[in-house]
Amino acid sequence: MFIAINYITCSEDYRERFESLMSSRAGLIDKMAGFQRMKVLRPKKSGERYLIVSEWDSESAFKAWTKSEAFAEGHRRGFADLKQAEERGEKPPMSSEFQTYEILTR
Repeated sequence: MFIAINYITCSEDYRERFESLMSSRAGLIDKMAGFQRMKVLRPKKSGERYLIVSEWDSESAFKAWTKSEAFAEGHRRGFADLKQAEERGEKPPMSSEFQTYEILTR
C-alpha cells in the first residue's frame, strides 16, 4: 500500500471556500485504478494545515492519478482560484505540499 498526504495551507479568508470545494468534489479520484480511500482532515486550530490523506495500491497508481485528465478536472476550481489571485497580483489563497509514504507497520 502507498499513502500520499497533501498538506494544504489556506489563508484564513479562504478556509470556507476550500471546505466547500472539498465537500462538493467531483469524486473522480474514486474511479481511478489502484485508489483505495481518501480522508480530508480539518485542523482543530486556526492557521494549521488541512491534510488530505489518500491510500493507493501502489506508487505507480498514485502517479498515474497525478498525471491524468481526471486529476486536472478534479482540481480545476482550486487551480482557477489560484490563477485569479495571481492575475490580481495577490498572494495565493492556498498552497499544497505532497509527501508520500509506505506503510511500515499496521
